[in-house]
Amino acid sequence: MHIVDVNDFYSPTGGGVRTYLDRKMSIMAELGHTLTVIAPWHEDWIEDRPGGGRIYWAKGVPLVLDRNYHLFRANKRIPRLLDMLKPDVVETSSPWLPAHAVADWQGDALKIFFAHNDNMGAYPQRWLEGIASREQVERMFGWYTRYMGRFLARYDAFVTNGPELAKRYTRRGLHVDAAMPLGIEKRHFSPDLRDDRLRASLLAQCGLPPEGHLLLGLGRHHPEKRWPMVIEAVQAAGADLPVGLIIFGDGIHRSKLQKHIHDSPHIRLFRPLYDRPLFSRILASCDALIHGSDAEPFGLVASEALASGLPLIVPDEGGCSEIAQPPFAETYRARDAMSAAAAIRRLFAREPAILNAAARHAAAKVRTDRDHAIELMAYYQSLLDQRRSATRAA
Repeated sequence: MHIVDVNDFYSPTGGGVRTYLDRKMSIMAELGHTLTVIAPWHEDWIEDRPGGGRIYWAKGVPLVLDRNYHLFRANKRIPRLLDMLKPDVVETSSPWLPAHAVADWQGDALKIFFAHNDNMGAYPQRWLEGIASREQVERMFGWYTRYMGRFLARYDAFVTNGPELAKRYTRRGLHVDAAMPLGIEKRHFSPDLRDDRLRASLLAQCGLPPEGHLLLGLGRHHPEKRWPMVIEAVQAAGADLPVGLIIFGDGIHRSKLQKHIHDSPHIRLFRPLYDRPLFSRILASCDALIHGSDAEPFGLVASEALASGLPLIVPDEGGCSEIAQPPFAETYRARDAMSAAAAIRRLFAREPAILNAAARHAAAKVRTDRDHAIELMAYYQSLLDQRRSATRAA
């Protein structure tokens, strides 16, 4: 099977989408399939990937707010490339120009809209927080849902990257054909990587003894991650517990977060860590992951932490809530710092041996990216088979 993904969220310096597609290319090649990506960049060129797959970079327009990304120009380049590539399946995840370019293309491939995010949850619901309820915002932006419905009607299937996103779109009146949860590259993570000396060193950097509790935060310094709320929760819990927090990430709000923790002796910010072995050891050596985002559709961060044997403290909305289970997690009211502080206290009031055993047991069951790819390919093949059967019957 040859799949072409028309994707303006993909770039050489991008984040989650780049990671997902790079890994997907290799896995699909191992499974006997081919993935080609068409993405905008500052010049036209073709890039072959050694593990399998190819990128067709099309000269685009730089995104003003983030120079890591470009947008497709409004031209006929996408349909011309699709005509040349002759895919079995075309995927896109952008609701803007790519959605219409793929829908308008006259080829006979399956057309799949694969949703990786929720623009309404990431932007207007966050912007209008405290002014309007989430349901009111959904009604106010009903035009966006109707807009999506018009182009989705021209696709063969609407697929989401997990059940959380499927629930959101279904609640708004859109029909979701399948939810295909993502997975992680699990071989990098293990509870067996726990290092008590490393843990003690990290606690010391937070001004705490080895008997303290070490929380881990992972993610961009972006408003949707809600780091100020997480920091406030840890500060409140710290009045009763010796608890420290280390946050790995970077982004547009780094300076604001630095000011926010200026008087917090037990909270430290670290730049993203690209030393994977060390990163994996740090994950396994903390005592729990704490997460603040209620807008993320799928909890990859929570999956990586759980695969490392970490219990979870996550909001009761968003992708991470789909992963959290009572034996190894505490949830709190989304966007509520005092509720999050109470969840921290509850988690560390548990019997450590029982809690850690539950997290270690769950680590073995974390879904892999290979699981995701196999299930997705089987679904696409079923759609192709249905189409061929309908053609023969006609």
